[in-house]
Amino acid sequence: MIKCSRCHKLNGYYTRMNAKKVRLLINAFFIGLVAGAVGAFFRYVLSYVEDYRNMLYAKASSHGIIGWFTAIVLAIMCITVALFLVRKFAPETSGSGVQEIEGALDDVRPMRWKRVLPVKFFASLFSLGSGLLLGREGPTIQLGANVGKMIKDIFNQPDTENNPLVSAGAAAGLASAFNAPFAGIIFVIEEMHDHFKFNFYSVAAIMIGSATSDFVVRALISPAPVIDMTVYSSPNLSALWLFIVLGLFFSVIGYIYNKLLIFSLDFFQIKLRLPIIAMGLITGVIIATVGIFFPGMIGGGYDVISKVLAHSYTLSFLAILFLARFVLSIFSYSTGVPGGIFAPLLTLGVLFGMFFGSVSQYYFPNLVSNIGVFAIAGMAAIFSSTVIAPLTGLVLAVEMTANYEMILPLIVTTATAAVFTRLMGNKPIYTTLLERTLALEKSRK
Repeated sequence: MIKCSRCHKLNGYYTRMNAKKVRLLINAFFIGLVAGAVGAFFRYVLSYVEDYRNMLYAKASSHGIIGWFTAIVLAIMCITVALFLVRKFAPETSGSGVQEIEGALDDVRPMRWKRVLPVKFFASLFSLGSGLLLGREGPTIQLGANVGKMIKDIFNQPDTENNPLVSAGAAAGLASAFNAPFAGIIFVIEEMHDHFKFNFYSVAAIMIGSATSDFVVRALISPAPVIDMTVYSSPNLSALWLFIVLGLFFSVIGYIYNKLLIFSLDFFQIKLRLPIIAMGLITGVIIATVGIFFPGMIGGGYDVISKVLAHSYTLSFLAILFLARFVLSIFSYSTGVPGGIFAPLLTLGVLFGMFFGSVSQYYFPNLVSNIGVFAIAGMAAIFSSTVIAPLTGLVLAVEMTANYEMILPLIVTTATAAVFTRLMGNKPIYTTLLERTLALEKSRK
């Protein structure tokens, strides 16, 4: 009887544990549905906002002083509203928000989803709509993670479920931004590995959340890869050394980018600390003026990537565009408005990759038949050297372009970029941003 009683208790325990695991996976499915719908709606609205901005900037010069005035005032208003919403209601929505998610997973940063969801959504539309060099993936990742927290609270789940559900939301958010579900999964496992509590069911949860979100976005928006480009065959093995050289270049680029980004953040947000209106005025004038004269130097960069891949720019202009967008992307993020760095980084990767490919083709015509392969490698490499997440960079580049035969050269490039930038002392940008946030919070107490 004692033995039977003990068996009965064990069976009851396992039944409760299995029910708990099933609830976790069901909740991850709901997170994917909601995060996918939010991400799809965000992309849909943002596309109209950006089309209107591009039309306004394009017509500004032909409409004289009225056109100029309208474009500049619109940019100033958008940036000012975004800054106001962030500073007054939810400071944690500044920037991409990935570091805030990592902090929340470690229980050192709050997740106030009731504030973050509306502020991040609307403030991001204003900031990205102004023409700042920011990406939609930062907002969708933070929105997705906060959807995970919302589902956890609504269904009154225990605090032990916070980590896997928030992580599932983050994966779903990245998947919804780029039609890249596998990248969403790898991003959480690789980039957030110090914060994500890894076990079989937590991994299953992020897989379900990411896949469900991607399904919703593909059903509502488009199933096509985000970047429409030629699908290349794998380059000749004798050309692989060029991808090592490209990785070395990007290890230096990633190191410089990370250092300048932190320096710029400290300068604008600590030393300068301009009032909202002054910051909006200065930033709006700069971005609108640049956008009117050189449309390719503002925005997330998807239009630029298409033109670069179509060989629309000369070699010298590729170099100028790379340098200009490099500086403006750092400046845009440093303003403190919501927005991600993925898209601007990927654009920089394509620009430098095409530049490198063009030079390589000139000197080694027998090795390089398609310079576009270096653009794909550049996307993966710059992500690898700044975020220090080579697997995520590789998967993201492959999923966004559907170039699955490029895996070998991408491994070579991303591994080289990640290893050498780490040897130089470079740290993952989101780790540095979280440490900076915690240090600032401590200094204010």
